Amino acid sequence: MPYILAVDDEIDLLGTLTRALGREGYEIGRAMSGNEAWQKIVARRPDVVILDIMMPGMDGLTLCKHLRADPRFIDLPVLFLTARDDTEDVVAGLDAGGDDYVMKPFELPELTARVRALLRRGQREELKKPIIELGNVRLDSDTYRVQVGGESIQLTATEHRLLRYLMEHPNQALSPQRLLEAVWDYPPHTGDPDLVRAHVRNLRAKVERGGEEAQFIRTIHGVGYMIAT
Repeated sequence: MPYILAVDDEIDLLGTLTRALGREGYEIGRAMSGNEAWQKIVARRPDVVILDIMMPGMDGLTLCKHLRADPRFIDLPVLFLTARDDTEDVVAGLDAGGDDYVMKPFELPELTARVRALLRRGQREELKKPIIELGNVRLDSDTYRVQVGGESIQLTATEHRLLRYLMEHPNQALSPQRLLEAVWDYPPHTGDPDLVRAHVRNLRAKVERGGEEAQFIRTIHGVGYMIAT
């Protein structure tokens, strides 16, 4: 039975999450602060963390950064809950290492669908080979590190999956919808293209350090993204 940890300082929302996800057959843990959540994650690693951004004490962004800095939790799926239409929170959450987000107030079917996608993604992480190379970029799927011109850079699990998919399909213009289906495991015609754009931006900041690696991930206007060889 998958174990989901819900982290929010609103007791009513925690109750709603517990009931809704419990009906899906998941075991639910609850925490009302980042500090409490960290203690519970260390004691027992969940399969997914649903994490509010704004909380007293250690907020969700700080907790996510702690998780991504710890090798034990670098691939732990994190779904952020953010305020409606607050794009700054969305960007901050993904920059901190979040995998996905849902805007408050949210529809419960949307939330459960995102959780199912995160769980499916974790269950099907079967890679043909751990190392893939393209030009001067070498991606190690065992460590989620990419080497660019000899420099080793740590990626989040989602950044790793996105970069790997792009590298496995060189010279192909891949639409945000195709990437949402392939990388995030969303059903067709669902998901937010802004999620792809934010992760591509973060990848570029890490991989494209100037010189011959500049514009490694190209934007094909009106279509999507491509790595050209």
